[in-house]
Amino acid sequence: MRSIWNGAISFGLVSIPIKLVNATENHSISFRQIHLADGGRIRYRKVCEIDGEEVTAAEIGKAYEEADGSMIPITDEDLGSLPLPTAKTIEIVAFVPAASIDPLQMDAAYYLSAAGVPAAKPYTLLREALKRSRKVAVAKYALRGRERLGMLRVVDDVIAMHGLLWPDEIRSPEGIAPETEVTVRDAELDLADALMDTLGEVDMDSLHDDYREAVEELIAAKAEGRTPEPSRAEESGGKVIDLIAALESSVRAAKEARGEEPETGEEQADRPVAKVTSLAGRKKSGGTGAKKKATAAAKKTTTSTKKSASGRTPAKKTAARSTKAKKTAAGSTAGSGAGTTTKKTAAKQDSKQAAKKTASRKRASA
Repeated sequence: MRSIWNGAISFGLVSIPIKLVNATENHSISFRQIHLADGGRIRYRKVCEIDGEEVTAAEIGKAYEEADGSMIPITDEDLGSLPLPTAKTIEIVAFVPAASIDPLQMDAAYYLSAAGVPAAKPYTLLREALKRSRKVAVAKYALRGRERLGMLRVVDDVIAMHGLLWPDEIRSPEGIAPETEVTVRDAELDLADALMDTLGEVDMDSLHDDYREAVEELIAAKAEGRTPEPSRAEESGGKVIDLIAALESSVRAAKEARGEEPETGEEQADRPVAKVTSLAGRKKSGGTGAKKKATAAAKKTTTSTKKSASGRTPAKKTAARSTKAKKTAAGSTAGSGAGTTTKKTAAKQDSKQAAKKTASRKRASA
């Protein structure tokens, strides 16, 4: 691999000549801009704003632009004369636990290769010291016209360096987290844990860029004059209305994808499961508390019905009338014989009165 920087690692009084090699490569597919009318390439040319002439790379230098638009030329000699101790040296400043490095600071990665036979001994010494201490080295170095921060660690039998952003280059996450208060139930956490356990670990070498492969197939089809078949993204299942339902579905889908059998009745009984309900129109059932609430609601409904039937009669009056009616009914039942005799007497009296009225009418007509 071609080196992009030559220098040395400064490890106390020990100097280790090294070469810097890119540890990563970009596999993204790049496109060119073309003129849609005829397919011609669209190129960008560097043109001077003063004379309008196109200039070559050898004629281009650096300058700092002031607020008023004026330019201050800066040459490579000017930058090279700066008292920068890390211009050709990776200067180790500390050894710290790897967990103390915030992953947000991670930038580009490089391999450090020992430059020549004399560098093999001190290179191996630093590598083994990093292994045994289980720490990483924090270093400063200069690359592409600026001083940078780096982290040295061991990868297999090679010392790798990760470029780090300076702490003041990390933005504060203030205002990013949800502002509303959210309560997460234990049942939801249990299902989230179950989903994490089901997904488990992954072989990082098995991961690949599906989108890049799809683009490559598209290009191949176009080159052969074929019409590529449109692919559709998998449906997400619509709007999630219940977090627990979504978690349970995710656990089932993950198990099916891994070829695992669904849970048996005993396994489901061992795992705490919450009742799945939609967010709208939830109903609570089961338990002593639920029964008490249902009984109270039924009593309220009965009372409301009685009030509606009797106007605005208070509950106490309604209860009193109900008691009086019960007593009357009891009395009627106990004296059913007496009630029958009273009815016969009343009928005879009505017949006599009717006869008297008939006689009076005949006299009046005579």
